[in-house]
Amino acid sequence: MNEGFHLIEHPLLQHKLITLRDKNTNTKDFRSCVAEITTILAYEATRALPVCERSVETPFANMQAPDMEPGSLAAVVLLRAGLGMADGVQTLAPFVKIGHIGIYKDKETGLPVQYYSKMPTDISRRHVLLLEPMLATGETADHAIRMLENYRCPAISLITIVSVQRGIDLVLSRHPYVNIYAAAVDDKINENGYIVPGLGDIGDRMFGTK
Repeated sequence: MNEGFHLIEHPLLQHKLITLRDKNTNTKDFRSCVAEITTILAYEATRALPVCERSVETPFANMQAPDMEPGSLAAVVLLRAGLGMADGVQTLAPFVKIGHIGIYKDKETGLPVQYYSKMPTDISRRHVLLLEPMLATGETADHAIRMLENYRCPAISLITIVSVQRGIDLVLSRHPYVNIYAAAVDDKINENGYIVPGLGDIGDRMFGTK
């Protein structure tokens, strides 16, 4: 497996993942599981966040204790499927600032086209969690990472639920400093561009659309 790729195989995460894979899971439960899985993955992805010492008064004494450095974390959502992951990061870190990137794939060229971007004003000082639930070819994630590189963020971690090796290889070959955190590595991409066995169209299943 690639250096920089982290497969998280916690039993609770795997239990939630199989719920996502089940075609009979309803929209409410599907959406909840996306958020819960993201919380677990984000916990792993934030282990290296910078910390500082600060004073605190306990009921018995004053002490110096480590704390997360203020203003050090942001999440960036890839629209639209990544929207369901934002709740999971906010559960872990309610203070997180959130940016959004909209990208679609041109039907003729097959290349990603960016149509929207809105970032926190201080994104260049924050460690970024890029939220992309399905890492297939990797082209969309690559485009988003290249855009974030323009801000010179101190670190970028890609959080994805289901991935395939093709997408992992592409992202890490082009961005070797990025860390990828995933719940699963699946077999392949089918002729329609979906990961197999996968979990279907995550946007449609999350929002009840077709």
